[in-house]
Amino acid sequence: MFKTLLLFMLTAIAEIVGCWLPYLWLRQNGSAWLLVPAALSLTLFAWLLTLHPAASGRIYAAYGGVYIGTALMWLWAVDGIRPQWTDWLGITLCICGMVVIMAGGKP
Repeated sequence: MFKTLLLFMLTAIAEIVGCWLPYLWLRQNGSAWLLVPAALSLTLFAWLLTLHPAASGRIYAAYGGVYIGTALMWLWAVDGIRPQWTDWLGITLCICGMVVIMAGGKP
């Protein structure tokens, strides 16, 4: 389970970076060269999704919960906005949902 969670977190970071860099280019007057590492990050994201051992629909559903938590940690670490108690509650609910989905997928 720890290995899967770590893989989910790496996948989420690759997706967030791949979307954040074009945001910097479009909204904050960054260099168009930011699109090169963005494309590489999104390619890494897609490749990481192929490493998950379960059926893709279940993986995408469970990954969504981890993505939400990772995105809120990104909000805190990169944007400097501390999550509110409702964010922490939401993360907790999403992670619990992810655990239920992944546990239910076992034959």
